[in-house]
Amino acid sequence: MRALLLPLVLASAAAPLHAQPASPAPAQTAQHALAAPVITHHKGTFGGQTLAYTAQVEATEVKTVDGAARLVSFAYLRDGANPATRPVLFAFNGGPIVASAYVHVGGLGPRRAAFPDDIAADPAKVTLADNPASPLDAADLVFVDPASTGFSTVAPGTDPHAFWSVRADAAQVAAFIRAWLAAHGRTGAPVYVLGESYGTNRACEIARQLAQGPDPLPLAGVVLYGQAANIIEYAQRPANVTSYVASLPTLAAIAWYHGRADRTGMDLPAFLAAARAFAKGDYLTVLYQGSGAPLADRARVAGRLAAFTGIPAAWYLAHDLRISKERYRVELLKDKGLVLGRMDARYTMAAPAQGGAPDASEAITDTLARLFERYRHDELKVAETQPYVLSAPVEGFDQWGWGSGTSPFADWPYYQGITAMMAANPRFQVLVANGYYDTQTTMGGAELLATQSGWDPQRVTLRYYDGGHTGYSVAATAQALGNDIRMLITKTAPAQTGQAPR
Repeated sequence: MRALLLPLVLASAAAPLHAQPASPAPAQTAQHALAAPVITHHKGTFGGQTLAYTAQVEATEVKTVDGAARLVSFAYLRDGANPATRPVLFAFNGGPIVASAYVHVGGLGPRRAAFPDDIAADPAKVTLADNPASPLDAADLVFVDPASTGFSTVAPGTDPHAFWSVRADAAQVAAFIRAWLAAHGRTGAPVYVLGESYGTNRACEIARQLAQGPDPLPLAGVVLYGQAANIIEYAQRPANVTSYVASLPTLAAIAWYHGRADRTGMDLPAFLAAARAFAKGDYLTVLYQGSGAPLADRARVAGRLAAFTGIPAAWYLAHDLRISKERYRVELLKDKGLVLGRMDARYTMAAPAQGGAPDASEAITDTLARLFERYRHDELKVAETQPYVLSAPVEGFDQWGWGSGTSPFADWPYYQGITAMMAANPRFQVLVANGYYDTQTTMGGAELLATQSGWDPQRVTLRYYDGGHTGYSVAATAQALGNDIRMLITKTAPAQTGQAPR
């Protein structure tokens, strides 16, 4: 099955919305899934700690000004922990709108898809394995599916489209967080939110609503993985010179990986540091000058671009010193007849004879979807006749409410939700994380978010990892992300007490 985590964040604002997975839409007249919670008991080692935990799959009724819904979540709760001090991390994917299955069995849950480091290995042979990288030792984990995804449905009388907007989508998940905490006696626990891809936009809006509502709920921290909260700043309109500066480190990382860059004896971190310095210095200066830049300066910059990205200097001189991420996917290995993956440019496939550029890295999300079905049935004992819907059938930008604009590239100030939560909670922290080889949401975009949003730099951690949009498919990245989440919680949460030894 085909699955994309963020079809809306393509390399160009002019690119069409990518096709959604062929999941059936939930029938509103169908019998509700999970009439009662499904509970199983497990043991595992996480962060070096061996512990017992309970998996609980259940439905939570929520109501907002937009309507009512029945949201199904997959929770992992450490046995013997003190509910008053035990942190809770709520996690979801993006879309809009997809289920949380990908981040669940991809990298954060107690079991994950064990992708080999060899990306050429047969994905059909990937199996589930214990996930010692999961931060379950530090926080209870709750994976939630928005209405119309997973087993979650709107209530009778509510139009599914009622939640199809930035504000309403976040409101239903914010309501879920409040309801879940109350139902489980966790209203005093430190609360964290992790969003991936469009889920980062949702996380920012959730933070705003929880900070500014009549009954504020201060979050302890937010994790933005593969962030799109400032997408307008790095959408590659031809005249948006900042976007080409922001994208250059990602192109350099990709060229490095495929052996097309001039490494000149540097390791990858040093190479990317040099690319970043060039992008923000000489490259930005000449791009800003545009047609007024001296020919000698243009030639010099074209040569440096060729060294960093593997695209010939002559190509850059013929194309105003800029290449879109989508065009780069097609051009870099054109001599081999290959096109790069969009979500993860380490992956390649044969270029089509005509038409668009397919995404070879969908092999990752296809594998995660397959393994999640097996996992929920065989290990979590959730065997519903109602289909688990991976993606709601949002077919175009105009089906989603973007506020005053008609697409995610309108000037919606997502990042201001984080600003509001920083004001509401002086201890609130943000982790912004991106994969090296992600052409959809880039390292440069993440840096722009961290430095241009007016946030206190002492409260923002910026991390880059091996891998792409689903970088946790790399075992070392899953471990690094888990460790960074542990560090975030250590910074912000009070000491846990009353925890039974295991």
